[in-house]
Amino acid sequence: MSSNRLWALSIVGVGALAACGGGAIEEPEDTLTLIRARGEITWGADRQGGEPYVFEDPDDPSRLVGFEVEIMDAIARHLGVRQRMVQHNWSTLVPSLERGDFDLVINGIEATADRLERTLVSRPYYVFGETLAVRSGSRVRSLADLAGRPVGTLNQTVAHDLLRAQPVELRLYEGVDEPYTDLREGRLDGVLLDDVIADRYGCKDEGITCLPDEVARGTYVIVMRKHDHALKSAIDGALDAMIDSGELAAILRKWDLWNHRQTEPPPPILAPPDRARSFDGNQLLLFLEAALVTLQVSLLAFLLAVPLGLLLALARVYGRRPLAIAARVYIEVFRGTPVLLQLFVLYYGLAPYWNLDPMQAAVIGLGMNYAAYEAEIYRGALLAIPHGQSEAARALGLSPLQVLRHVLVPQAFTIALPAMTNDFVALLKDSSLISVITVIELTKRMTIAAVDLQGWLVPGLACAALYLALSLPLAELSRRLERRLVRDQRARTL
Repeated sequence: MSSNRLWALSIVGVGALAACGGGAIEEPEDTLTLIRARGEITWGADRQGGEPYVFEDPDDPSRLVGFEVEIMDAIARHLGVRQRMVQHNWSTLVPSLERGDFDLVINGIEATADRLERTLVSRPYYVFGETLAVRSGSRVRSLADLAGRPVGTLNQTVAHDLLRAQPVELRLYEGVDEPYTDLREGRLDGVLLDDVIADRYGCKDEGITCLPDEVARGTYVIVMRKHDHALKSAIDGALDAMIDSGELAAILRKWDLWNHRQTEPPPPILAPPDRARSFDGNQLLLFLEAALVTLQVSLLAFLLAVPLGLLLALARVYGRRPLAIAARVYIEVFRGTPVLLQLFVLYYGLAPYWNLDPMQAAVIGLGMNYAAYEAEIYRGALLAIPHGQSEAARALGLSPLQVLRHVLVPQAFTIALPAMTNDFVALLKDSSLISVITVIELTKRMTIAAVDLQGWLVPGLACAALYLALSLPLAELSRRLERRLVRDQRARTL
């Protein structure tokens, strides 16, 4: 192909990209018009949040109930359309809204300065008070008494902004019940959440005391995209009509949410603590600290998985029948159930009997899970060794234990090494799941930074780069060790 033709094709390609780019920055369509055209308004929420927000009817799990479901029913009726909830993870509701997965968000979303900057919000439909919960018998009487101590809350909330301005050890959770479980089990010294959550999930627990004075106030709002001014006006109009007619008050009373705050002026929105709005040196340092946590957990978990996996493999291949059956049951259980479920059971399910801190639970959970995979790798490696090797060793007078130690296990280790390296890299990535038990590792740090910086691209690229920086040297080390063990003198390959 001539150089002139290449230039022509390049110019056409650039023109096409420019045309696509021009289409991407056109003024977005009016969402309210689209809603009325299709006769349906969609809203994002997470049914995991539970009662009284949006949850499955105990008598009919196919049906959603909750005070926010009833609010959306009323809003849809005022707009003359149907309503439909779209299930999404609570922590990513706003990013999902921005990418167009639904028309608005209503799910206990609190009015914060960050959200006002990033989105449009409706007038408040509920005013809440921040409730500080402590263990029964604790001498803590205010946030000031918790300086330097672990306090739990949810990310992207008024409570989160309040705690970031305090000298406490902040623990972030994904669900509303888990922080109170940790408080009761002694893993936390306090939990700060709004009264709707505190009254239902914490204050009724006999091991927990909710302090009587509210720490601050906040509001629940409906969130819309930045350009949806017409939709905001329509939503505000519907809420105003519900307030004037008493319909909103009736819904709140039905769900035992009505109180004196609902008749008082809504509180001002608190300014968040000062923090970087760009990915600077401080953010990089936080990412590096999270990467060290990821590496530490992965190394310790793998150091547990390797010997435990070897014992399981030996039990399956050479153990008596009851021992072999027990080893197989262990392997099938841990391979056949999600590691996320295993972490939940280990950290929360066993808490009344075996109270682990988050790092201990992370190491033990990942180690026990990956031991099952390592066991099958070692079993295959042991079976791959020619039977004559063990016969020759026994002919030399070695005991069965000596045969394993000096002949079979070293050869099996050499055969298994590539698969072991692959497992370690997989473990490194699976460590991202430990954020569900409040460990701030690399992926959790990325999500926190994405919220603070109001963008996912740069934190995501930084997170990916650090994962590669951790995994690539391990892969190279494994290749070098493999060549050394098998005395491979061939030229290095990529």
